[in-house]
Amino acid sequence: MPLIRFDLIEGRDEESLRNLLDASHRAMVKAFGVPERDRYQIVHQHPAHELIIEDTGLGFERSNNLVVVSVTSKQRSDEQKQNFYKLLVRELGEKCGIEPNEIMISIVTNGDADWSFGLGEAQFLTGKL
Repeated sequence: MPLIRFDLIEGRDEESLRNLLDASHRAMVKAFGVPERDRYQIVHQHPAHELIIEDTGLGFERSNNLVVVSVTSKQRSDEQKQNFYKLLVRELGEKCGIEPNEIMISIVTNGDADWSFGLGEAQFLTGKL
């Protein structure tokens, strides 16, 4: 049930976006052990002047191929998170040709009461999930 948002500079075609989403989902399934159909992904494309992502002093060079990945999820271990970072960078590199310095990832953690998948219910609290 992690919710993944992708912020990109506009210009990718539908096939490129599908490859990016599929590669990201594979990394999520492997790293977090979520079910295959536990897939929640949203893509936001921005004009280049609306997405400024610098390097925090690490010396990264960024281009219009930049991908910012924001994950909202229940608690995951540090090991799971680090594994996800590595798997995601590898998948996006192999399947999408995105360089590791072009990928920024942030994970925000929340709890059972913070999710409703529909029907106005908190399914983790009601026991349906």
